[in-house]
Amino acid sequence: MHSFGYRANALITLGVTVLALMCAMASLSDNLNSPTPSAQVQVLNVNWFQKQRNGNEEVSLTLNISADLQSMFTWNTKQVFVFLAAEYETPKNSLNQVSLWDDIIPSKERAKFLIHTTNKYRFIDQVSLWYLALFMCRPELFLIHTTNKYRFIDQGSNLQGKEFNLTLHWHVMPKTGKMFADKIVMTGYRLPEEYR
Repeated sequence: MHSFGYRANALITLGVTVLALMCAMASLSDNLNSPTPSAQVQVLNVNWFQKQRNGNEEVSLTLNISADLQSMFTWNTKQVFVFLAAEYETPKNSLNQVSLWDDIIPSKERAKFLIHTTNKYRFIDQVSLWYLALFMCRPELFLIHTTNKYRFIDQGSNLQGKEFNLTLHWHVMPKTGKMFADKIVMTGYRLPEEYR
């Protein structure tokens, strides 16, 4: 009746069609998930605020970043890329963004975290014991003590007394389907009027 090639072609076509349907259903099922992430950032200290020789201003901050992003993980989530940015306005630009910290969260277990971060140089750490005690009381948190990868530098003299927002951005990368992004904006931060 039908040749081997004809039967193999029909079987492969059926398999690919079923696989495509399963991928489409997986992508659509993510629309049923309504995540409720939470985040809080504390500026513990302005370690230094100075003008560089080239005229740029640099700020070193000690931060506590705590977040619960577990609700973003579904069976279709591969990983979540998350970063913290300082956002402010200048006369030249309506939006300036400076990345202060980032990470890739590979699993739901690591999506609830408390991070204590400060600059690599001039390291100031007065609260590590408090965080260790907090971690002992709340073992469900993923505790990280790290140094900043990025420096908060403005190209100009725009930061003295400047109000700024800290915004936690995330990009959810699914196993199949489209990637989506969102953010939480935290307001009410101000830099010092004077260099130190």
